[in-house]
Amino acid sequence: MSGKADPRPAGEGTTSRTRLDRGRGALGPALELVHTGRAPTRAVLTAELGVTRATAGAVAAELEALGLIRVDARPGAAAGSQGRPSHRLSVAEDGPVALAAQVHADGFRAALVGLGGRIVATAPGSEVVDADPAKVLGSVVAAGAGLLEETGRRCVGAGLAVPSAVAEPEGLALNPLHLAWPAGAPVREIFAEQVRAAGITGTAFAANDVNLAALAEHRHGAGRGSRDLLCVATGHRGVGGALVLDGRLHSGSSGLALEVGHLAVNPEGRPCHCGSRGCLDVEADPLALLTAAGRAPGPEMSLLKQADDLIRHQYDDPEVRTATESLIDRLGLGLAGLVNILNPDRIILGGLHRTLLEADPDRLRAVVADRSLWGRSGGVPILPCTLDHNSLVGAAELAWQPVLDDPLGALV
Repeated sequence: MSGKADPRPAGEGTTSRTRLDRGRGALGPALELVHTGRAPTRAVLTAELGVTRATAGAVAAELEALGLIRVDARPGAAAGSQGRPSHRLSVAEDGPVALAAQVHADGFRAALVGLGGRIVATAPGSEVVDADPAKVLGSVVAAGAGLLEETGRRCVGAGLAVPSAVAEPEGLALNPLHLAWPAGAPVREIFAEQVRAAGITGTAFAANDVNLAALAEHRHGAGRGSRDLLCVATGHRGVGGALVLDGRLHSGSSGLALEVGHLAVNPEGRPCHCGSRGCLDVEADPLALLTAAGRAPGPEMSLLKQADDLIRHQYDDPEVRTATESLIDRLGLGLAGLVNILNPDRIILGGLHRTLLEADPDRLRAVVADRSLWGRSGGVPILPCTLDHNSLVGAAELAWQPVLDDPLGALV
């Protein structure tokens, strides 16, 4: 299956091939288990797949032959384990990578991401975003192509995270408000063209940045093990949300689900870009915090960094504390409404919202509990996101998905 000659004796090779043929359909599920850290040993892989030890061994060996995972030559037992020693499994550190790209209001960045959500290399970020999406995406792809040339890694595909709802199946960025891009820009098509022009192999994908952050956190971070996961985050501007239902990212019928930024949490609040007033998008993002604290945004760093620094280093200032508490209350109202509708088993917060949670976790949890139907009895856990650059990691997950679905078809 891997295209290599089998050096084993005829009888042994035939037996192994028979086992692998039986487990061929398990290659993708097996790779996903190792990729997400749910199968650290061959024994766990055997149990999770529901196959024989021999079949699991053949599947693991084939994934290793494809350069995707590593199988320890000698079995070992985990500390304190009384079970039979088993071969440890891990993703191949020198294996293929996906090109991940992210564009946000204050710049863009490219990275190479391997299996396991591990960032292998990053290019220096830019702080200038042109109003022409083709120029921006051309620059970020060129940065990624440079990383591929430097590292010599094989590329399985490319993924792009953008701060906009992305309509499917066309891949149109419907509301890239803070990028000054035209509404409905065909970002996936433009990104794919730039990827092909750079000679990068594999399929190109594009999606909303918070959706991708939720996907990455569910597979590798604070959302791991959750079945129905709600993610709410604010990055450089605006507020986004995402939902993982029954272990899969829920993007709705056309990719536009969970536009939580336009939940009204303050009827007398600031005018919103959508035409309403007091939406989370303008009441609970970095600019809202700086404004409420009486701080004029400066040009020296991103709005997110300015807002984060204000809370982390000046929280004792009465104006800053009052502004922070106000944003926590508004965020809590929005989360409570989402809990009433979605009934998630876990909530994770990213960007500035993670900082708000860390500043006063009891206040935020109390607002959600007081305002949600199931808050007092259900006790939905509210946790901070844990991955650095989770939208980049999520963009890479898009490119890795065809490999996870069919490793042989994607790589051979």
